[in-house]
Amino acid sequence: MFSQVPSIRHIPRVHVDSLKTASLRSYHSSKNRLYDTIVTTTVKPPIELPPHGTFTDKTPRTIFDLDLFNDIKKIPDSSIISPQNIKHFRIRLLKCRSKSYLEQASSVDGTNHQEVSRTVTQLKAIGYQGVILGHSREVVLDPNEKVARDESGSTTYSGKCYEAVEAWKQGTLDTLAMVGAGDFLAVKLTGAGPISIDAMAAQKPMPEILVRAMDEICLAAKKQGSRLWIDAEQQVLQRGLDHWAIQLMRRHNRSPTPLVYNTIQAYLKGSKANVDRHIETAARETWSLGIKLVRGAYIEHETRSLIHDTKEETDRSYDLIAETLLSCQTPAHEKNLQFPNAALFLATHNAASAAKAISMHQRRLIEGKATIPLECGQIQGMADELSCELVQNYERAMQQSSAANVPVPKAFKCMAWGSYLYRRAIENKDAVERTQHMVDALWVELKRRVFG
Repeated sequence: MFSQVPSIRHIPRVHVDSLKTASLRSYHSSKNRLYDTIVTTTVKPPIELPPHGTFTDKTPRTIFDLDLFNDIKKIPDSSIISPQNIKHFRIRLLKCRSKSYLEQASSVDGTNHQEVSRTVTQLKAIGYQGVILGHSREVVLDPNEKVARDESGSTTYSGKCYEAVEAWKQGTLDTLAMVGAGDFLAVKLTGAGPISIDAMAAQKPMPEILVRAMDEICLAAKKQGSRLWIDAEQQVLQRGLDHWAIQLMRRHNRSPTPLVYNTIQAYLKGSKANVDRHIETAARETWSLGIKLVRGAYIEHETRSLIHDTKEETDRSYDLIAETLLSCQTPAHEKNLQFPNAALFLATHNAASAAKAISMHQRRLIEGKATIPLECGQIQGMADELSCELVQNYERAMQQSSAANVPVPKAFKCMAWGSYLYRRAIENKDAVERTQHMVDALWVELKRRVFG
């Protein structure tokens, strides 16, 4: 009975670069049923986004999945897979299963301008509205080279320390040149070496050489229409870094749209008070506030008493901070203070927090309540299923809310080039658990196409 059905071995194999030629738009029709509007009005409102991570068996979830899905898509539904091709797809699926998120996260997205630019182009071709790019540069100095003595015998920094700052500045500017308008530059100030780290740890003012470097970086980002955020550090450094970030926002965030964002780590018990301090300072000094909200990046290296006792407490902290900013709440003791211009970037791999914040943002827009711009993003190679869902939600919402002229959150991917920071993989080691459902969905799609 199978002899009359053409075998896949007789069909010319088509190799496609899925990142360049495929788009998630191909799969929209299978997902439309997942979305419902949250109110009924005469003008079709933005949608209420469903719980992220809900997929049909035909939905590609990661860049890695797209290549395999395109291979399967090229096979006619009526074709019978030959043993050779079954072996081929089995190998591909096993590779998908073994390619854990930690392995993806331990790599970088290019080692030079050409490679990184190609990755950025590919991500945007898939449908991401923007990228965040950081230069992962590690500074290693011989302790004997850190200091020098002048003629009077006083200790000062050696020339190599100042060279490290200049090298960091140039690397950051080179990174900025790889992104475009609307994208983010991730700035790691500890990459500038001992001059930066020592002053940060001592909570001293930003050294003048760093002030000049950051002014140059900020002005270059503004000129090309990009933005930047200051990456978080351990608490031994973060208190000093917060002062520097506020200084930079005070200096460069003078338009309604923030240029510089600071990072808030919600797993810290003092994070809500820190956000309130940022809000109050920005409101009193009339500059715009940019906040990137993360759960935390240094849980294995922090003083444990500074961190919330349970994951549930961290989740509540994250959601509370997002709600505070999205609902434009000033600190309780400053009820008469006008909320400043602000913007929020949700950097999260938690689907529940993303869905809750986006739903609140959409509701407030529809109801005409005050809120601030919202964007979302995940690290490349981690929580890609959430990222792809955000892309499709954005495109779906754009179709439904265009008449109402209501903005919808954009989806970004965060990448690094150069030497990678291993802590990124450590902080997201639970993401490995997310790989199994991707393999299951791929098997379901393969069986559906083979057996109907």
